[in-house]
Amino acid sequence: MNTSLDPGHPSPSTSRHNSASRIAVLGAGITGLTAAWHLRRAGFSPIVLEKSPYVGGVIGTLQRGGWLHEHGPNSLMEGSPDLATFIHEIGLDGRRIYAAPAAKQRYVVRGGQLVAMPSSPRTFVATRLFSWRAKLWLAGEPLRRRADPNREESVADFVLRRLGREFLDYAVDPFVGGVYAGDPARLSLRHAFPKLHALEQEHGSLIRGSLKRRNASGGPKGRLFSFPNGLGELPAAIAFALGDAVQLQTKATAIRRTGCNWEIDCENGLRSWTEECAAVVCALPAEALASLKIEGVPEARRLAALREIEHPPLASVFTGFRRDDVGHPLDGFGVLIPQVEHSPILGTLFSSSLFAGRAPAGHVALTSFIGGTRQPGLLKLDDWELLRLIQPELERLFRIRGLPVFTHVQRWPRAIPQYTLGYQRFKDAMAAVEASAPGFFIGGNCRDGIALGNCIESGRRLANVAAESLRAWHA
Repeated sequence: MNTSLDPGHPSPSTSRHNSASRIAVLGAGITGLTAAWHLRRAGFSPIVLEKSPYVGGVIGTLQRGGWLHEHGPNSLMEGSPDLATFIHEIGLDGRRIYAAPAAKQRYVVRGGQLVAMPSSPRTFVATRLFSWRAKLWLAGEPLRRRADPNREESVADFVLRRLGREFLDYAVDPFVGGVYAGDPARLSLRHAFPKLHALEQEHGSLIRGSLKRRNASGGPKGRLFSFPNGLGELPAAIAFALGDAVQLQTKATAIRRTGCNWEIDCENGLRSWTEECAAVVCALPAEALASLKIEGVPEARRLAALREIEHPPLASVFTGFRRDDVGHPLDGFGVLIPQVEHSPILGTLFSSSLFAGRAPAGHVALTSFIGGTRQPGLLKLDDWELLRLIQPELERLFRIRGLPVFTHVQRWPRAIPQYTLGYQRFKDAMAAVEASAPGFFIGGNCRDGIALGNCIESGRRLANVAAESLRAWHA
């Protein structure tokens, strides 16, 4: 899906808008778009500045010849009432398509073979993914002491302490590879998986905590969904609703505090001008935020540290095959591959099994992920070399006997921010700048979580805090 828009020919906002209600939103990724949409609903006049020619950030959909490849996120999890309301209000409620029931099945590779992840106590007892020793060790998890709440612990150390080596190697490591493209030995539990940290601290046990939360909520209700033309429909719909408030190919070259307002120097290649706004909502990637020129705010120099946030490179390799050439039923969401299996692939989604319309009739689509912190050097290979690298692995895992009939490679040189040990210093820097610069608000995947749902919630949070602050100042 093409999520580009005509950048138009913006004019200074002060001639058309009251600066007391004008809010600049930096970045037209999903966080910035969501923030702008909520701000407009709250009665403010947002202007969204995006230096690229398209909206959506990492969300993007390629459609060609009956194939559909998601460049970034592939689905959203239903479940939050706020998300459901948002999808309805932007006009996409009737366009939701849900993941096929078979997509509930998840696979993990062990010993070179696909093994289904257990989904119930009965299948856990029977699974060959974990040994009996590992299963017995898990049974003692509720008896283990909780950690010191002031101690920062890596995801790997936490799992080793509570669940054991096999669960780290064949459950958590592949999961971390699939979510963060990261290394559990380097990620901070508190920041990368705050819900797990809270389960232990609040309940003393992951098992007890999970059971209590499930009973309190009545069990899991969320379902995966997307749209017929892919997730690219989401940013496109928000941008369409915002209209000319979204200014593409427009860069904020500097921002400055002037009395009670902010000035933003803008440039779009055709002309330069200055926007006067009551507040600035910043939804930029970490590197762009670190490079943002903020005048008159001494604390802003602390944002330079955000350049140190690790973003490993990642490639999404889409391969389409004739259905008759693939021996595996592809009856699930996909497969994750642990580091101990020494594969060039982090994981592979069964894209055409997950949602309808991802492959032409009589064909199947797979999306494989390569690189991350595990093997960043693989991104030095060109597209043809990447395809040649993974083809034997796909043939072995899925019993494929033919070459792909369609391929597409999407590269992200700086992919997912890694919430590593010591990440609190980056959050402290962002909080310090906000505290010293009234009317300046920071959110996005470097602060509020990396999942698509986290970014949407971050946009809503930013809009709420900006609106509340401005109303308080003018009360």
